[in-house]
Amino acid sequence: MKIKRDIYLNKLINKKHNGLIKVVTGIRRCGKSYLLFNLFKDHLLAEGVDEQHIIEIAFDSFENKRFRDPEVLYPYLKEQIKDEGIYYVLLDEVQLLGEFESVLNSLIRMKNVDVYVTGSNARFLSKDVITEFRGRGDEVHMHPLSFAEFMSVYSGTKQDGWNEYMLYGGLPPIMNISSPEEKISFLKSLFEETYISDMVRRHNVRNRAGSEELVNILSSPIGSLTNPTKLSAAFKSVKQKSISNITIKRYIDYFCDSFLIDSAVRYDIKGKKYIDTPVKYYFTDLGLRNARLNFRQLEGTHAMENIIFNELKIRVFNVDVGVIILNQTTGKDHGIRKQLEIDFVCNKGSKRYYIQSAYAIPDQAKMEQEQRSLMLTGDFFKKIIITKDAPAPYYNDDGVLVMSVYDFLLNEDSLNN
Repeated sequence: MKIKRDIYLNKLINKKHNGLIKVVTGIRRCGKSYLLFNLFKDHLLAEGVDEQHIIEIAFDSFENKRFRDPEVLYPYLKEQIKDEGIYYVLLDEVQLLGEFESVLNSLIRMKNVDVYVTGSNARFLSKDVITEFRGRGDEVHMHPLSFAEFMSVYSGTKQDGWNEYMLYGGLPPIMNISSPEEKISFLKSLFEETYISDMVRRHNVRNRAGSEELVNILSSPIGSLTNPTKLSAAFKSVKQKSISNITIKRYIDYFCDSFLIDSAVRYDIKGKKYIDTPVKYYFTDLGLRNARLNFRQLEGTHAMENIIFNELKIRVFNVDVGVIILNQTTGKDHGIRKQLEIDFVCNKGSKRYYIQSAYAIPDQAKMEQEQRSLMLTGDFFKKIIITKDAPAPYYNDDGVLVMSVYDFLLNEDSLNN
């Protein structure tokens, strides 16, 4: 099954021959190798590139194990570059290559070599590439399938597709598995044997059981405000175990490092400042989140909020949780301080959108409740409410754009209606 990933393919195409190392990052099994070795390679061939000028090596393949040694790889690559034509070097899971920084720096010094690599953990890019390459690395971050990409190969209705997507997520291998039992088994095994094992091995985690229990706790209240102190207290009350907030913070960093989860920090809209804690955590893929909970907690409200967050990240928005702070007087010398929340404050350049995720709006009272914080921002940026089901997108009497989650997800220009 060929799934188009035009968002990422076009980014790679636009970065060709820019003199930088193109680094494709993302969670394992999101399709990085397929993007590089299939979609991008097909593009090169269609453009008339000689196949002998495309050098591809997957370092996680047993047959290429010897190439993890830079003393073996570099001479091999130099042998393959036999003329003055442009050579495209495609390297998969390059963090497995010893001294990869030096090797890649040497490659991009060759005037006729264009380098593309993949890596599966954030530290690979933020720490190693940025530090060692000093501006010579150019990232393309890849996500699991968006709902639009999912529906491009799904044969049922959008309502049935939504139910499948919300339950099993958007990792591409899921699309090739037919039975629910096999999908569940795949996701559980992937989480346990790949993501958790990777994290334990990469960061030398001694308390594997504690890290797994933490990810289970994070899986339950997706989209809820929390912090390491609260999570430490949850360990004591729910698990009857002690784990310090410092350790919890470190484990959360590891989960973010491997792209399993992402965070949204609170932003005081009127005060124009960030509030460091608490924060919200969302899962990069809902299928993996559901697998951790044995597919027990399948609340549509939380799932929809998580999917909207992921879509905004796919569209390359900076996403925060909006806070409106109200100081109200209740009587002589008495006052109360309230905080109203806007689910997402989305920024990209000069553009800003305020978005509320509301699974259902059965009446006007619910509409007023959902839009109250939107109407208190004190600015003129677009305000949007996304619901599970709604008629065609429309503006209500208060100027708020209301649309269904389907209209939002299936139209890449939906925020500009």
